[in-house]
Amino acid sequence: MRLIYLLIIIVFALATLIFAVQNLAVVTVSFLTMNHAAPLALLVLVIYVLVTGSSLLALLRQSYTGSRG
Repeated sequence: MRLIYLLIIIVFALATLIFAVQNLAVVTVSFLTMNHAAPLALLVLVIYVLVTGSSLLALLRQSYTGSRG
C-alpha cells in the first residue's frame, strides 16, 4: 500500500512540475486590498508546499497521538 501512495505522490508532483514549467506567465493575485504579481509557477509551488506541508504535519500529529495511547 505504501508503494501505491508513493506512486500517487510522484505522479502528482510530476504533473505539478509540468504545469509549472508550461505556465511561466506573470499573474496578479488580489486579496482584499492587497495585490501581488508573481509567476504562476511560483504560486503553484507555494500552494503545493503549503498543502503538502500541512498534510504532513497533520499526519505526524495523528501518528504521535496514536503512539501515546
